[in-house]
Amino acid sequence: MDWTGKQVVILGIARQGTALARYLVAHGARVTLSDLKPREQLDLQPLADLPGVDFVLGGHPLALLDRCDLLCLSGGVPSDLPIVQEARRRGIRLSNDAQVFFEVCPARIIGVTGSAGKTTTTTLIGEMLKLSTQEAAGSPAPARSVWVGGNIGNPLISDVERIRSEDWVVMELSSFQLELMTRSPHIACVTNITPNHLDRHGTMEAYIAAKRRILDFQSPRDWRVLSADNEVTAGLEGSARALWFSTRNEPRGDGAWMDAAGYLRIRVDRTAESPIGGRPSRIDAVICHRRELLLMGEHNVANVLAAATVCAAAGASVEALRRVSTTFRGVAHRLQLVAQRGGVRWYDDSIATTPERLMAALRCFDQPVILLCGGRDKHLPWEAAVRMMVERCKAVVLFGEMGPMVAEKLSDEQKRTNRLAFQWSQCGSLEEAVAEAHRLAQPGDAVLLSPGGTSYDAFKDFAERGDFFRKLVDALPAA
Repeated sequence: MDWTGKQVVILGIARQGTALARYLVAHGARVTLSDLKPREQLDLQPLADLPGVDFVLGGHPLALLDRCDLLCLSGGVPSDLPIVQEARRRGIRLSNDAQVFFEVCPARIIGVTGSAGKTTTTTLIGEMLKLSTQEAAGSPAPARSVWVGGNIGNPLISDVERIRSEDWVVMELSSFQLELMTRSPHIACVTNITPNHLDRHGTMEAYIAAKRRILDFQSPRDWRVLSADNEVTAGLEGSARALWFSTRNEPRGDGAWMDAAGYLRIRVDRTAESPIGGRPSRIDAVICHRRELLLMGEHNVANVLAAATVCAAAGASVEALRRVSTTFRGVAHRLQLVAQRGGVRWYDDSIATTPERLMAALRCFDQPVILLCGGRDKHLPWEAAVRMMVERCKAVVLFGEMGPMVAEKLSDEQKRTNRLAFQWSQCGSLEEAVAEAHRLAQPGDAVLLSPGGTSYDAFKDFAERGDFFRKLVDALPAA
């Protein structure tokens, strides 16, 4: 698209909005950045060098649409805002940084989405492809580059001028981005779909519809990689060729799975003509044994299988899949061991912003667990998570905005099951919760921050919450 003279309004001044503004201004667009926060609450310094950018702060007035060719929404901006509804009524096109990137990116794109596991899977894919390209080139600096970003790390629109047609792009995509998109990746991976972001999407049906858009615009020569273990993803149909991954059963078609003996296996046929490049190959091999993985939990076995399936479709070597699978130590704030103090292990799983992810974390532990649960609720069902807390945890320490809600459910479950020895307590802040967990913990215990809610009641994001947790733990006395 020729952006020269185009009037573009971007809602939301954060990583994505800032990166998109830079790209559009560099290509001749006239950009207006709008944010609900007033100027004094925003850091506009990264945009100080951009010429001709207008700012409308403290709200999104409808007058922004009077001269607007394109309205772009940053990731945290709801699509049901009055200004977005009015833009639809006027026929103004909606977009975001991911959509613009898809329109201009010259390289092949792998897209990853899901309710849980997408960041770990995206990172694993990037590492597997990087190692495979190094092997093919016989050098640490191969001719083909692998770019990883999107909803994690760097918005890839910032790098698009340096991306070449022979490269690979690995992109994490959120439901917020996907609901506006009209392009699909060459390889689309959906790790799973479970209740999440219902505070934003309203219904589970709307949330599923947003996620499945990653498949909607694929061709029959593309690939879709889906979990066979998840009820929703197992039923997703599309035009692209299907590959499956499962921790339970050998898939009905090609894909990756864990067999009854605990071996991770893969079978993928790439001998048919493919538009995504890579050498034709037929893979039928053992990747490794589950015991060789450094990542904890069955959900991480699924993430490794998903990444291996994607990379096999992209033409990566089995050796690259094996080496990364057995050496990868995980992504920050995802069941990360942050300290061992006085015989107690402290784990940061701040990324767990849903009850489903909290339960996945609890399943990873055999030793007594003191769980730190709290934050802001997403209006998701808590019954199963509360049952698991009472069954599996030595104690639960609640904190934050949703603490009273979970406390009521814990009390009801404790009475229903007559588990009088089960301990739970309620604190106002994460700082108080860490102190309480330290008081309760004994040698051999694990203290797990797996909140089950978002961080927005007290922190900018889950990463800031996890970093603060680590600082609190580091400051604890050794005994």
